[in-house]
Amino acid sequence: MNTLPLKTLSFAVMAALGTSALQVQAAQQDNEKIEKIVVTGKYTVNEVIDTATGLGLSLLETPQSVSVITAARIKEQKLDTLTDTVLNAIGVSAKEVDNVRNTLQSRGFDITNYQIDGVPLSWSLAGDSGETIADVAIYERVEFVRGATGLLTGAGDPSASINLVRKHANSTDLTGFASVSLGSWNNKEVMVDVANGLTNDGSVRGRVVAKYEEGDSYLDLFSDESTVLYGVLETDLSTHSTVRVGASYQRNDPTSPTWGALPTFFTDGSKTDWEVEKTTAANWTEWQTTGTNAFVNFSHNFANGWELVANYNKLKYEQDTELLYLHGQLDKTTGEGLASWPYKSTGESNQDSVDIQLKGFYQLAGREHDFVTGALYSEQSADTLTFAALDNAFLPVGNFYEWDGNFPEPTWGTETSVAQDMDTEQTGLYAATRLNLSDELKVIAGGRLSSWQREGESYGVITDFGDNGVFIPYAGALYDLSTTQRVYASYTEIFQPQNAQDRNGDFLDPIKGKSYEVGLKSTYLDDMLQTTLAIFQIEQDNLAQDDVGYIVPGSVNTVAQYAAEGTTSKGFEFEVVGQLTDGFDVHLGYSQYKAEDANGVEVNTDNPRKQFKLYTTYQFVNALPELTIGGGVNWQNDTYSVTGNDRLEQDAYALVSLMASYALADNMALQLNVENLFDEKYYSQIGFFDQYRYGAPRNYSLSFSYDF
Repeated sequence: MNTLPLKTLSFAVMAALGTSALQVQAAQQDNEKIEKIVVTGKYTVNEVIDTATGLGLSLLETPQSVSVITAARIKEQKLDTLTDTVLNAIGVSAKEVDNVRNTLQSRGFDITNYQIDGVPLSWSLAGDSGETIADVAIYERVEFVRGATGLLTGAGDPSASINLVRKHANSTDLTGFASVSLGSWNNKEVMVDVANGLTNDGSVRGRVVAKYEEGDSYLDLFSDESTVLYGVLETDLSTHSTVRVGASYQRNDPTSPTWGALPTFFTDGSKTDWEVEKTTAANWTEWQTTGTNAFVNFSHNFANGWELVANYNKLKYEQDTELLYLHGQLDKTTGEGLASWPYKSTGESNQDSVDIQLKGFYQLAGREHDFVTGALYSEQSADTLTFAALDNAFLPVGNFYEWDGNFPEPTWGTETSVAQDMDTEQTGLYAATRLNLSDELKVIAGGRLSSWQREGESYGVITDFGDNGVFIPYAGALYDLSTTQRVYASYTEIFQPQNAQDRNGDFLDPIKGKSYEVGLKSTYLDDMLQTTLAIFQIEQDNLAQDDVGYIVPGSVNTVAQYAAEGTTSKGFEFEVVGQLTDGFDVHLGYSQYKAEDANGVEVNTDNPRKQFKLYTTYQFVNALPELTIGGGVNWQNDTYSVTGNDRLEQDAYALVSLMASYALADNMALQLNVENLFDEKYYSQIGFFDQYRYGAPRNYSLSFSYDF
C-alpha cells in the first residue's frame, strides 16, 4: 500500500509550517492571540470542548485532532443516526453489520469510547441494543477526538472518542422548529423542537424534542418504526448556580431485520453477486431496541472564577429479538446448501455513573495557568436470556435464489437460559494543568488513576478480571508561530484490561495504547477558516499471545499467554472547515494510515486506509438569498477481507450527495436531499463472518420546515 512514511510526513509538516508563516497577514496585530479567535460559519463551533482534557479548551487549543459535526450540518445533510455522522466525519469510518449493529473505527482500531456532554458512558454491554443507531435529533453537535483519550474516558482502544453534546434549554423566549419529510421507500418523518422560558425572569427554562419516523427499505421485507423523545429543564438556583434535569427515550421496532448478511462464496469458490435488495431475513423476524437516559447536572461558578460541575447519568438499553441467521456456502446451480440458525433473546444493560469536576486558574511565576481535577464512578450490568428453538429449528434453507422470507418460525421454548450476566465497575481520578510558560508556549500535563473490574458469565465463558490503579499520562504542548498559526505535539495513552493469564497463572497487564501526534492548526480569511494538519503514530503494548507449550496452572488445557507488541498504526490527516466567503461553507478532509501487527502483517484490512470527505453549501446571498445549494463526496480506497483461502475485495468508490433548500418565507423552507446520486453499488461491510452487506442505493428526501 502506498502510504507516506513518518519521516516524509515530518518534512511535509515543516514545509507547511514555513509556507503558512509566509501567509500571515501583515495587518494583524502581534498582541492578538489565537485564543481570542471568534469563528463564524455553520460547520465550526466557538464553544470549548471537554472531550480530550477537561480543561475547557477550544478546538484550536486542544493538542489533538478534533472534528465536529454541527447541528447545521446534521440538518442540511439530513443525518439521522450516530453512524450517519461517523460516515461523514474526518478520520473515522463505519461498517454496517446488519440492520441494527454497526462497528465504528479510527486510525486502525475500533472506537469503544463514548461520552455524553463530556461524561464517559459504556455501550453494547448487553450487545446489539441499537446504540450506534441512536438518533442525533436530540444533540447539538457530535465531537470526534482522534487518538488515545484515556485521561477522561479510562479503558478503551487508542482510536477516538465520540462526545454527544445534548441540546440545552438556553432560550428564555419561545423558539424552535417543526418539520415533516417524505422520502424513498415510503419513508415518512415528523419532528418538533421547542424551547422556552417558563418563568417571567427566565430563571427556569425548558426544551422538548420529539421525532417519529417510519418507512420501508431498499432491502426486501424490511421496514422500521422509530420514536424519539427528549426533555430538559434548566433552573438558575442563583446567579452562580444552575441545575439541569432531563431524560431521553428512543425505541426502534423493525420488521424483518437481518441478522448477519449475505453469503459471499459458492461451493466452487466463485464469488456471489446478489441484487442490492436481497435479504436473509424471514417474515417473522424482529429486533426491538429501546434506550433511555436520565440525567442531572449541577454547575456552580465561584466568585474567584473556579467552576464546580457534578453529573449523574442513568442509561438503560433493552432488546427483544426473534432472528434467523443464514450461514454457509451454496451450490451455484441449485442455490442450495445454506443452513439456518434461529435465535430468540431478551436483554438489558444498565449503567449508573457519578462524576464531579473542579476547574479554574491559579497564579504561578507571574502568569495565570489552568487546572482541572475530577473523579468518576461507574457501574454497569448486562443480562441476556435466550429461548431454545424447538420444532422447525435449524432447517435447511433450500434454494436461496428463491428466498422470499417465507420460512417456518420455530416453536420457542418457555424456559430461558442465561447467555450473559456481567457486571463491570470503573473508577477514575484525574487531574491536568495547562502551563502558560510564555505568550506563545503552552504545555499541558496530566494523568489519571483508573481501576476497572469485570465479573460474570458471557456465552459460556466465566469472567473475573480487571486492573487497579493504572496510571494514564497525558502530555501536550502548543506553540504559536504567529497570530494564526499554531504547532502542537501530544502524547496520550489508554488501557484495555484483558482476560489472559501467563504460565504462572498471573493475569497479564492491560493492553496499553500509546498515541503520538504532531500537527499544525491554522486560521485564514480573518479567522473564518480553520485548517488542521496532523501526523500520528499509535502503538499497542502487552497484547496477549499464545505461550506455546505452557498451560495455565489449575486450568483444563488452557494455553498460557504472554504479553507482546501489538498493532502499530502510522498516518496523517488534513482538515479544512469554515466559511470561504459570505454564504459559502465547506468541510473537507483527507486521512491516511497504515496499520500492521508486530510481524509486519496488515490488520483490519476491511477498514479503509485512505478517505476523502467533502461537504459544502452555497447560499446565493446577493442574487437569490432564498436559495442554498450544496453537496458532498465521500471517497475511500479499496479494501479486502480474508477468511481461510477466500479473499473478498471492495474496489475504491465514491458516494455523491446533493441538497437544495429554498426559503418560502422568513420562517419556512423546502429542502431536497439526494444520497448516492450515481447509484453506486458497493459493500457497506465485508469482514463479518465471511459475509457482505450492500450499502443503500440512490435515495431522496423532501422536507418542509417551519421555524418560530
